Amino acid sequence: MSKHQISYLSKRPPASLNHLIESIWMLTNAAEESIEGIILPDGKIDLFLFLNQQDHFEIFISGICDEPIRKPAFPKSRMFAVSFYPTAAEYLFKESFADLHNKRHVFEDHFIGFCKADMDDFSAFYDKTCTTVTHLMNRNIDQRRLRLFELINQYNGEIKVEALAKAIGWTARSINRYFRKWLGITLKNYIDIIKFSNALKQLKLGSLYPELDYADQSHFIKAVKKFSGSKPTVLAWNKNDRFIQLTVMDCC
Repeated sequence: MSKHQISYLSKRPPASLNHLIESIWMLTNAAEESIEGIILPDGKIDLFLFLNQQDHFEIFISGICDEPIRKPAFPKSRMFAVSFYPTAAEYLFKESFADLHNKRHVFEDHFIGFCKADMDDFSAFYDKTCTTVTHLMNRNIDQRRLRLFELINQYNGEIKVEALAKAIGWTARSINRYFRKWLGITLKNYIDIIKFSNALKQLKLGSLYPELDYADQSHFIKAVKKFSGSKPTVLAWNKNDRFIQLTVMDCC
C-alpha cells in the first residue's frame, strides 16, 4: 500500500514461527520534508533496521510501550522491522525487556547477525529473519504462555484477568509476576494496550464511538488519550500520516 510518500509492505511469518513473530515489514519514506512520526502502543517487541539518506544505519529494539513514542523526522529513509510477540523475550532473546518499557536500545552492527547490507533486499531480509529466529528460538515453550497471549488476542483485549487465569490454569499473581519480570508491565496494562490497538481499526474507518467493551464514550476517549496522547478525532484525521499504525493499517 502507499499513502502520500510512505510505502509499506508486511509479510506474515511461516506457521512454525507465528507464536513468536507477528509480522516482518518494511516502511519507506520518499518524502523530502521532515515530519515527526508517532508510534502507538500495540503490545509488540520490535526489532528495527534503519537507514537514512545520509547512509546512517542503526539496529535497535523497542520494548513494550504503553505511551506514544515520538519518532524523529525520517525523510528519505527506510526501515526493515520484525514485530515480535512478548513470548520472544523469554524464548528467543532469553533476557528481560522490563528495562525497555517505553524505551529502546541501540545495538552494534551484526546484532544476531543483521547488518546494513541486509537492507538491500526485503525478501532476503525476510528469509534471513526466519532462518535466524528458527536457529535461536527455544523450542521448550510453556504452553500456558502461548495460550495466554492467544486468548488476549482472540478476544481483542476484551477479557478480564480472572477469566484468563481460570482459562489457562495459572494464577493471576503468577501471571503478573511473569509480566513484570519479562516486560515491565502488569497483565491488566497489557490487556488494555491490546484493546486500544484493536480500537484503532474503528478509528481508521472513521468511527468515533466505542465498539469494544469500554464502559462509555468518556472511558473510550480517556483510554485513547492515555495510549496515544491525542483525542479520537485527531487519530481518525491522522494529519500528515503522523500516527504510523494508522497510516499503514489495512482495514479491508
